[in-house]
Amino acid sequence: MAAALQAQRLYLTASTSASSSCTTRRPRRNTAAPCRAALRVPTGLQTTAAATTPADLTLKLDWIDARLPSPSSAAAAAQDGRAVEKLRVVAEAAADRAEMHDIIGRQRDNWNHLLLHSTNSLTLAASAMAALAPAVPTVGALKASAGVLLATAAVTMAAVNKIQPSQLAEEQRNATRLWRQLERHLRAALDAPATVTEADVQDAMDRVLALDAAYPLPLLPGMLEKFPKAVEPARWWPRRRAQPPKNNRSKSFGRRSGNGWTPELEEEMRGLLRVLKAKDEHQYLSVGKMVLTLNRTLAVAGPALAGAAAVSAAFIGGGEAGSFASGAAVVCGALAAAANTVEHGGQLGMLFELLRNCAGFYRKIQEDIEACLGEADVERRENGEVFETKVALMLGRSASEMKQFRRMASASVRDEDIKDYAGKLF
Repeated sequence: MAAALQAQRLYLTASTSASSSCTTRRPRRNTAAPCRAALRVPTGLQTTAAATTPADLTLKLDWIDARLPSPSSAAAAAQDGRAVEKLRVVAEAAADRAEMHDIIGRQRDNWNHLLLHSTNSLTLAASAMAALAPAVPTVGALKASAGVLLATAAVTMAAVNKIQPSQLAEEQRNATRLWRQLERHLRAALDAPATVTEADVQDAMDRVLALDAAYPLPLLPGMLEKFPKAVEPARWWPRRRAQPPKNNRSKSFGRRSGNGWTPELEEEMRGLLRVLKAKDEHQYLSVGKMVLTLNRTLAVAGPALAGAAAVSAAFIGGGEAGSFASGAAVVCGALAAAANTVEHGGQLGMLFELLRNCAGFYRKIQEDIEACLGEADVERRENGEVFETKVALMLGRSASEMKQFRRMASASVRDEDIKDYAGKLF
């Protein structure tokens, strides 16, 4: 009995001291290990149990966690939360931009059709009046009507040729696609388990500003130059920092896995880069220059012919001179309508913008390849196999077809010897 009472006293003393130490002890910052306290009582202990020794009464410290988060970790978590919110705001802005460009693109496509048909109607109606004017008694009324209509057609043609509605519509269509692509990229970044950083937010902001500059929404001012002096590829991505060219192969292939990069894959990308510069981009820029020249010629010829027809209509009257003026007004009016139809009915502005965008597409692939090859440490590059698959899909090829560009990296192959183009998609 005495042994049982002694064990009970030990039990009460140990529990009292443990509880008082845990309740009166103040938590300390930056505690290296948690304070965990619990009493493990031998199985079957009772007040009338057999005597137990104090060694059987042990403390199990496993249920009190007094650790406090450090200020640095709390600040980092708050900063990550702000970065996520900023990236979500950028994604919402990209979705809104895509919707605006889609609406405005449809509107400007309607402008092209309506202005084309209305201008041709004015020109042809005025030409018909000019043809009938010498044969009717009311020659003055028809002459005045034909002159006014032809002058109106000339002014309308000049204004339409300046803004190029078909080219504006193509700009908005391409901008809509790129804004939606950016939105999908940002949504995927928000859904990914990786932590969003301020660098990701800054990169997204740079892409937004580059897209705004490449495809502006305002018509006047801010509209892109429709008849530039030099034809350059369209650019809708931010410029990378200039890096010195690295012609030597990377020496990191032997370490670990090489991140999917091999010397053969580097040769393949270098050959592809050469083909893109020598063939694909050059082709679209050359054709773009020809289309621009034709479009500029028609843009000047249409209003000039309509203006000449309006001046000729003022001299319509009786006699041989009046008949000659009537014939000149009819011919010039018909030619003005034909030039306007070829220019805007054939959508030469849209075709020029399409060629610029295709050249920009190939220019972007070149810069992506140069950025990968410019990184000396292959472990810091994008995975080589994934990058090869992505580039092959953008060019409309399979990964196995990409191996044919490996021989193009050799200095013995001249640019004139390259016959095949890299891209099949455009």
